[in-house]
Amino acid sequence: MAANAVFIHHPAAERYELASEHPFNPIRLTAARHLLETAGALEPSSIVMPAPAGDELLQLVHRADYVQAVNRLSTSQPLAEAAAQAERYGLGTEDTPYFAGMNEAAAAIVGGSVHAADLVMSGSAKHAYHMAGGLHHAFPDRASGFCVYNDAAVAIAHIRKQYGARVLYIDTDVHHGDGVQWVFYADPDVCTYSIHETGKFLFPGTGFISERGMDAGFGMSVNVPMEPYTEDESWLDSFRLTLEKTAAMFKPDVIISQHGCDAHAFDPLSHIQCSMRIYQAMPSIIHQLAHTYTDGRWIAVGGGGYDIWRVVPRAWALVWLEMSDHPISARLNAEGGGNAPLPHAWRERWSDMSTEPLPDQWLDDLSTWQPMPRRAQIVQRNREITAQVLEQI
Repeated sequence: MAANAVFIHHPAAERYELASEHPFNPIRLTAARHLLETAGALEPSSIVMPAPAGDELLQLVHRADYVQAVNRLSTSQPLAEAAAQAERYGLGTEDTPYFAGMNEAAAAIVGGSVHAADLVMSGSAKHAYHMAGGLHHAFPDRASGFCVYNDAAVAIAHIRKQYGARVLYIDTDVHHGDGVQWVFYADPDVCTYSIHETGKFLFPGTGFISERGMDAGFGMSVNVPMEPYTEDESWLDSFRLTLEKTAAMFKPDVIISQHGCDAHAFDPLSHIQCSMRIYQAMPSIIHQLAHTYTDGRWIAVGGGGYDIWRVVPRAWALVWLEMSDHPISARLNAEGGGNAPLPHAWRERWSDMSTEPLPDQWLDDLSTWQPMPRRAQIVQRNREITAQVLEQI
């Protein structure tokens, strides 16, 4: 009998540390898993450890010379020749510096997302969650935006090759899912959907509604760029309307969702003003769509998120609570908007490491938040964008 949901993690993913002060800090993974464990939602013994991806798997998406360059730059002291070529491959930059053990850590992340895909596509599990995945900015020939290998793109390419399934990729990161989009831009059997802060103001400067795919894949790229300082209701209205129509149009065989959680108001790298409520609601919407269109086949990965204490652990844990049908998720999904306390043991362990007081509930208390200035204008602009997207689907 197939498992309902499987949690996947390789310890090497925790060594994906670009630099000591870099905002992409893998301690996010440890804190999020600990939150699930203390909430009684995850037994450490039930976590599945995947095999790292080999070169053949990586080269479903990435060029051989790029994979070779990553390998050469992964030693403690790369050769001068390799170091001189680093920036050609998007490495050695402030955003994406190379580091010792880089290939091993990045390949472990790819292996986790591919293993999640295999478990779901083989029927061994209905759902699979690989929290370390979601490195959506990497390109076939170069690193970008903190991302060395594009695990989601490799997992999609693997599904297409091994199972011939039609894949709907859903990206909820505040930054446009550019790497995945461009890899499959001409593929009619992969639909890429991304909701994000508009590229007019935020990296990577893409993800406009005019980016719709090309050749046989025209219409299979759906972008929903939100205005800066968008709040929960407007974000979720746009998300629900456009995603539901996209799924109905495309009729996928499997869903892969990326759960970057940097659209939260606390995130230091973006300008969106959403709360934890969207990170409870979006997995619920995706879950429903999976059971409507794909017989439940749903693979979820992590992504961005740079308030690593107050936001990321809760947001990523919420994906698993929804995916595994945990009672806490049902409580949060209650009509009228429920809430629940966070485990005391989790707050006790991490409070000394956080520079801000840790939250004491799963969802934010919005009664203490002030509405944004220009709220009506922001909502109206998002409605206009949403209407344009709906016309194109």
